[in-house]
Amino acid sequence: MAIRRKEKEEKMLDVDASMQGNMVFKDPVNLRINGTFEGVLDTKGSLTIGENAVVKADIKGEAIVVAGSVQGNIDASKTLKLVAPSRVIGDMKTPALSIEDGSIFEGKCRMLKSKEAKNMPNKDILSADEVAKYLEVDTSLILSWAREGKLPAVKDKDTWKFERTRLDEWITNERIG
Repeated sequence: MAIRRKEKEEKMLDVDASMQGNMVFKDPVNLRINGTFEGVLDTKGSLTIGENAVVKADIKGEAIVVAGSVQGNIDASKTLKLVAPSRVIGDMKTPALSIEDGSIFEGKCRMLKSKEAKNMPNKDILSADEVAKYLEVDTSLILSWAREGKLPAVKDKDTWKFERTRLDEWITNERIG
């Protein structure tokens, strides 16, 4: 008997041209901009600004990766990653931020509380003590890493929360040490 898997069909849009105006996506899409764009970008799903892209726009999305040039404000509801040789001039809002060496950021950043972390079942959210046991290190080191942004964590009132999947990704990418 064959087992069927339902695979979510992903929509991919690759923009290599010069465009201007408002781009709004109400359904999740994987969007990659490689050319020039001027206006407003409002996306669901993932958005990648390619290394050769020049974007003059306010950007709103879920998971955003910037490798090119952006002049405008960025609001990422899940994650925002600046990878070299990115250049961002504008303000950013996101619950999870990663800035790679070689990236340039001029503006203000506001770190938001992760809505996803609050709504997740408790089994997927770990306390600092649980993470310390999981990684076999002292709790004080876990708290220090969280404060310094070395460990993916969300501060909720006076406690740190750690999402198990993001923590596992962090471990896989050899961030320890």
